[in-house]
Amino acid sequence: MAEAPVGQEITGRDRRLGPSTTTVLSGSSNLPRREGSRSLSGAFGLTCLLLPMLAIAQGGTTPAADAPAATGGVSSTEQRLRRLEEHQLELERQLQKKDAEIQDLKKQVNGTPKQGSPAAAAQPSASEPAPSTKPLDGQNAAATGTASTAAAAAPTAAAAATAAGSAAAAAPPPQWGNYTDFLGFKVANTSRGDMNVAIYTYVRYLNQLATNASYTNYFGQTSTLQRRQEAQILKVQIKFLGWILSPNLRYFLYAWSSNANQGLGAQVVLAGNLNYTFNKYATLSGGITSLPGVRSTEGNFPFWLNVDNRMMADEFMRPSYTSGFWLKGEIAPGLRYQAMIGNNLSTLGVSSAQLNNHLDTLATALVWTPLGEFGQGFGDFEDHQSVVTRLGAHYTHSKEDKQSQPNTDAFENTQIRLADGSVIFTPNLFGPGINIDEVRYQMSTVDAGIKYRGMALEGEFYWRRLDQFHGDNTASLPNLYDRGFQLQASMMAIPRTLQFYLAGSRVDGGKYGQPWDTRFGVNFFPWKNRVFRWNTQVMYINRSPVGYTSLTYNVGSTGWIFNTDFELAL
Repeated sequence: MAEAPVGQEITGRDRRLGPSTTTVLSGSSNLPRREGSRSLSGAFGLTCLLLPMLAIAQGGTTPAADAPAATGGVSSTEQRLRRLEEHQLELERQLQKKDAEIQDLKKQVNGTPKQGSPAAAAQPSASEPAPSTKPLDGQNAAATGTASTAAAAAPTAAAAATAAGSAAAAAPPPQWGNYTDFLGFKVANTSRGDMNVAIYTYVRYLNQLATNASYTNYFGQTSTLQRRQEAQILKVQIKFLGWILSPNLRYFLYAWSSNANQGLGAQVVLAGNLNYTFNKYATLSGGITSLPGVRSTEGNFPFWLNVDNRMMADEFMRPSYTSGFWLKGEIAPGLRYQAMIGNNLSTLGVSSAQLNNHLDTLATALVWTPLGEFGQGFGDFEDHQSVVTRLGAHYTHSKEDKQSQPNTDAFENTQIRLADGSVIFTPNLFGPGINIDEVRYQMSTVDAGIKYRGMALEGEFYWRRLDQFHGDNTASLPNLYDRGFQLQASMMAIPRTLQFYLAGSRVDGGKYGQPWDTRFGVNFFPWKNRVFRWNTQVMYINRSPVGYTSLTYNVGSTGWIFNTDFELAL
């Protein structure tokens, strides 16, 4: 089969070459075909015409230099053409390489630069010799074209590299680590365990200036009340949680501060607990936690309607945090339990030397959710699309003495008070010479709730009994009974964004008083989750029987109280 004309083949390839190569090959369209039918004289004549043009194109090569080729016959001409073809193929290979380099640079501009990119090869190296200025022979013409092409490609490569650098500079910083709502940031994840770090805190503005300045209790004792107006970063809690050795063995350790209690013994607490899950029916734990004696101490903090601020009746009746052991799990689908045995009703501010050694503080909870998962805490932030309900029961028992009560001589900060706010261990409270050293505390509650499409109605009833008094002249003291309730109604006006609530509570302490409170509040969740919220609340309280510096109300407060809180719960 006859070959394609060499001159046409080269001319076809010439479209991809630089100007110098075009000059060399522009006169090659009449090159002789290498067929036996082509006459020797025609080849000789065409060769004679070709060689001067090649000499002119090469910039001054003397005819004498080409004379041997002119007289060397057809073989010399064909050898030269073969060399040209070889150079042409070499040029094509080099151009393909340059094309690949340019495409790679474009990819770097559009994405992350690759390691080992040949972009640097597109630019001349400082160690390479400078191009020669002497006249080029026929064999060097192709090299000249290659150099011209490389020179033309160099600015493009440089521009691409600059663009790639600009793109890298404009790219966002690299991200690493994982975050899960309410579990915080994962800082370790190994075959031997993991660790998350989480934070809870809130900033509060409080105004109590519209409350009364003094309070007189049932026994006729009058106290002056401090009406506060302040801004505080009130609580700071840094939590470390995860598993170790086995995913069933978990730890929860934290540093906790109550900045409103600066200077008090329990202003900063280091605490936590260890847990081992056997199965869904039983998880055994030990350490410090809240006694599950009411709904708000089951472990649903901070998912309340207000920020770290229980209803008055709940605060009056409830047990607190203590050290001990507890067991929790599922009895049947929708039915779960908690049971804890601990040192006392409140371990905050109490040393081991103050404990009564009974280890008889017991708190239990039984919760039934027959229509499915009820959700975390109070209110229907989850926006249940079908009705869900909850029914819970709690019981707490403890023998308490005045030394196991935190700061019993202080007017604020103890767990057992009468409905007028009086601490039951106050000397001579019930008459001259009557001093209570020990009392048995029993408290039962029943709670119920219903949620549907952002609306919730939830309430709890309390019964408390104080008996078995021990101390000077206590034999004549009657048993003391208190009852109370709280009721909270809430609605998500905008799902997962804006919530309104109305709530109230009351304590019936017989002759010692019937204090009550009511409140209205708004929660705003700007990121449509519970990690951050802005809570604003207005409440009216009447003769409060309980209160601390960390709460929004004091013992004996009557009047209007305003607070607004910015809460962060990682």
